[in-house]
Amino acid sequence: MNDDLSKANRLVQTIHEGHATMPEERPLLVCKPNRVESWRVFKIMSEFVEGFDLLRRYSLSVTFFGSARTKPDEPLYLQASELAAKLSRKGFAVVTGGSGGIMQAANKGAFDVGGASVGLNVELPSEQHYNPYLTDKLLFDHFFVRKVMLTYASEVYVYFPGGFGTFDEFFEIITLIQTGKIRKVPVVLYGKEFWTPLLSVIEKELYEKRNNINKEDMELYTLADSVDEAFEYITTNVTC
Repeated sequence: MNDDLSKANRLVQTIHEGHATMPEERPLLVCKPNRVESWRVFKIMSEFVEGFDLLRRYSLSVTFFGSARTKPDEPLYLQASELAAKLSRKGFAVVTGGSGGIMQAANKGAFDVGGASVGLNVELPSEQHYNPYLTDKLLFDHFFVRKVMLTYASEVYVYFPGGFGTFDEFFEIITLIQTGKIRKVPVVLYGKEFWTPLLSVIEKELYEKRNNINKEDMELYTLADSVDEAFEYITTNVTC
């Protein structure tokens, strides 16, 4: 009991120091530093503690990824919102990066039907803002901590068309499943026109030509082209 209390006190102190010791002008970590700033270590620790504490509030979740540049009048925005609403009604908390585009669309879908709508945002030089459809949120200073939270947040991951960040998150999740670092969960790629060229490269180059992956690795994800198709796959294959 005393040991648990001591650990809890250390965590509280770590969170406090992580917030209190950060300099106003924080240097970018471009090259390997000659020394590790104590404020950075405390801030990283505090972000992990707060992030996992937030995730524990939700027993069943779905994470949406996709472009922050998708506009509210675009079909993909409307489809992401519709899919999120349907999943929210089934009891899923909807988790996103908390900003605009597909993220906002998914949060809006959950928010509009009274569901849990979570945003895990990151502080960027471009001043990325929260979207207005969040019921819970957390801002990270370190991109890699935020990525860990998004990676371990959910029982299913949905990838709408996006840019480098979306590709990065997709390949990270697939690699973690492939290597057994996380359990196998449904991974949905939404939009056949967008994803088919990439999947063709994976099949033709990585598998057939170079033998860099196994055939079963291409079964770690599924392709969907409609809200109903994605919804049916998710609700059928989520086992938690």
